[in-house]
Amino acid sequence: MPRYALKIEYHGQGFYGWQRQNGLPTVQGALEQALTKLESDLPNIAAAGRTDTGVHGLGQVAHCDMQKDWDSEKLKGALNFHLKPNKIAIIACALVDPEWHARFSAVGRDYLFRLVCRRAPVTHDAGLVWQSRHPLNIEAMREGAAYLLGTHDFTTFRSTMCQAKSPVKTLDVLDLSTHDYHAGTEIRFHVKARSFLHNQVRSLVGSLERVGAGAWAPERMVEALAAQDRSACGPVCPPDGLYLENVRYPTDVFTQPISN
Repeated sequence: MPRYALKIEYHGQGFYGWQRQNGLPTVQGALEQALTKLESDLPNIAAAGRTDTGVHGLGQVAHCDMQKDWDSEKLKGALNFHLKPNKIAIIACALVDPEWHARFSAVGRDYLFRLVCRRAPVTHDAGLVWQSRHPLNIEAMREGAAYLLGTHDFTTFRSTMCQAKSPVKTLDVLDLSTHDYHAGTEIRFHVKARSFLHNQVRSLVGSLERVGAGAWAPERMVEALAAQDRSACGPVCPPDGLYLENVRYPTDVFTQPISN
């Protein structure tokens, strides 16, 4: 059975996350429905990670095992046709080795979080950004973020529903950049690690917002880590603004695919 890697973009609003759930619209459910229009036996499908309700995808990666040999471009086009009118698009498709796995072959995940600071309501990006109606001190936030880099026990920043075996994770990148935004400022958080805990990024961003607002000193991030207690976390920010931006592999299968 040939295996294909899919790079997927989706608007998370209207979906109850990635993972299939009975009776609820999910990204995986919509993709599987499209696949059954191509082959009656539902192909095996697995993703690099599960995004929560309302979280967006810019570069989610999944794989599927098909019964017949498909030209990669034709498979991409057919899936995009059958995914309509869902706000989901297959932006790349590649034939991969049968042993390649979207989740277990990955060596890193990159997330983007968009936070807009302005008093006027956000209109065009509603649901795509988190909004703060007060200005934030970006330098204080960067100082707080620096304490989170490296390997730590992230229990404080982990959902109580998290199923990961260990709360210890290594945060490789937590960079903040500022950008002009229609009568305001956009702060972008670029977060990279091999893997993440459930709600980890949203917990980190919510706590750093408290630092930027002046409610917390940057050093409080050290105290929050050391507490290893969920109650020491700041408010968990909403999924608006969170994007699975990229999944990293030892070899980029979309630029170096197996010929078919």
